[in-house]
Amino acid sequence: MEYYSSQLSKLMEELSRLPGIGIKSAQRLAFHIIHMPQEEVDRLAETMVEARKKIRYCRQCCTLTDQELCPICASPKRDQQVIMVVENSRDLAAYEKTGKFDGVYHVLQGAISPMLGIGPGEIRLKELLQRLQGDVKEVIIATNSTLEGETTAMYISKLIKPAGIKVTRIASGVPVGGDLESIDEVTLLRALEGRVEL
Repeated sequence: MEYYSSQLSKLMEELSRLPGIGIKSAQRLAFHIIHMPQEEVDRLAETMVEARKKIRYCRQCCTLTDQELCPICASPKRDQQVIMVVENSRDLAAYEKTGKFDGVYHVLQGAISPMLGIGPGEIRLKELLQRLQGDVKEVIIATNSTLEGETTAMYISKLIKPAGIKVTRIASGVPVGGDLESIDEVTLLRALEGRVEL
């Protein structure tokens, strides 16, 4: 038996297709949208449609932007000779929140995953290699510490090293507030290998 009208059910179904939104969250969102003032609903819908039409990849770093160059690539204050390679725009945002990195980024829009059929040609490696034709001193590989992230990091490193450009990998290890006894051996080994002098 149907509890809701077909239109409300359709709205819930569409909302539940979004990542991280289950049926309960979709119901909550649908009821919230229905109770919003009409002008707010119109603004939300218009913003989504406009964003989908206007947002594209930055010509230089491949992050999402509504301009030809993203604000980071366009900034004269950023060191264009140091490129941090990340998997996606969310990773870029995470590093930007630290406020400590003054170089630029390259967003791969994924990671190499043979199991999922994602090879080097399916991520933005060609664009990275084109950027390295310019004046680049260092490439910092900041892919995730997953099997896919590690595979991607090794592949990129092997591609870049022959060009004589310094290639570094972000350190990984024990998280702040983490209990040593509950951390896996690989993470503990990384923490040990990546130790710094105090």
